[in-house]
Amino acid sequence: MGKPNLARRVAEAAEIALTNQKYVTFIDVVTGLRWLHTRHVELWRQGRVATLAELAAVDDDRLRATAALLRDWAEARGLRPVATPYLAGSRDRRELRFTASPEQEPFRVHWLSPDLSETRVKRLTERQAKAPDLVVVAPLDVWTCSTCRDTGPYLIMEEDRPHCLTCADMDHLVFLPAGNAALSRRAKQESGLSAVVVRYNRRRKVYQRQGLLVEERAREAAEDRCLADEEVRLRRRERDRERRAEQDVEFQTRMAAEIARLFPACPAERAQEIAAHAGQRGSGRVGRTAAARALDAGAITLAVVASIRHLDTDYDALLMSGVPRMEARDRIRHRIDAKLAEFRATNSRAVESRAVESRAVESRAVESRGEV
Repeated sequence: MGKPNLARRVAEAAEIALTNQKYVTFIDVVTGLRWLHTRHVELWRQGRVATLAELAAVDDDRLRATAALLRDWAEARGLRPVATPYLAGSRDRRELRFTASPEQEPFRVHWLSPDLSETRVKRLTERQAKAPDLVVVAPLDVWTCSTCRDTGPYLIMEEDRPHCLTCADMDHLVFLPAGNAALSRRAKQESGLSAVVVRYNRRRKVYQRQGLLVEERAREAAEDRCLADEEVRLRRRERDRERRAEQDVEFQTRMAAEIARLFPACPAERAQEIAAHAGQRGSGRVGRTAAARALDAGAITLAVVASIRHLDTDYDALLMSGVPRMEARDRIRHRIDAKLAEFRATNSRAVESRAVESRAVESRAVESRGEV
């Protein structure tokens, strides 16, 4: 891959991150380029590997080149550089290393939008500089503490070796399961020492949060606080639920409009169905990715392709008959390409047909609301 092409891809990944969060990091770019998965970053942040480069799909030289290209792009955009420490989520709180090279600073710079207010910059900088939560693992397999040679329900990494909570002086903590955000937040505030408990999901290949380890007095104090204002929090959750629903509708409407722009011959109802399906909150589908929320053309196209794959081909039947997934995709590729070409048609008849369909959909929507 030539440097001009890499520079373009770095700029695209950085632009998506900047659009979504008003700042860009090296991690945002390399995950956007799909050289690293978020599960790799989690392993690294837990302090379980020596360098991030060990988990990357490219070598150290390519990572250094990417950091340099990100700096050039950010400086051209007038972004503000802020050096940020990266600390491991282990008891030693050691500084994380990106590559084996002595020079780590280019990777630690966060590039902030000039549109951010000073208050927001200060809050963001403080949050980024804050030491990460301690991470305790609920292991799936049998393991042995490197100090006492015993085992236990949890382990914590220190100096790249597993330790039981007794040897780590954390066995006085009690487990608080995930599920009640207010209780977890308040228990963590009350506890002088706490740790996040994670367990590896082999199917999804990610570490998933299970709950917290906190001091027992902290859990009791948090429970008392939650009981005191339970009604207020119920009303607030209802308002938040309504606001999120409105935001989802607005996002799906913009996504449907972008599908219509990229695929002018795609029927209006089909575009709305694709947007509603791909953009469903909590679905994990392509429409919920950072790229899709920024209405990136590639992510929008992937959502359309997914719809065609399941609705316009025999892909699902092939999977049910035992055909391997990648082979099934190869078999239907020509039909997907043909349907995409059909949706991209821009002849006057297709455009007019789409306009008629759009008016019909709008009319039915108005009738359903009782406005005609």
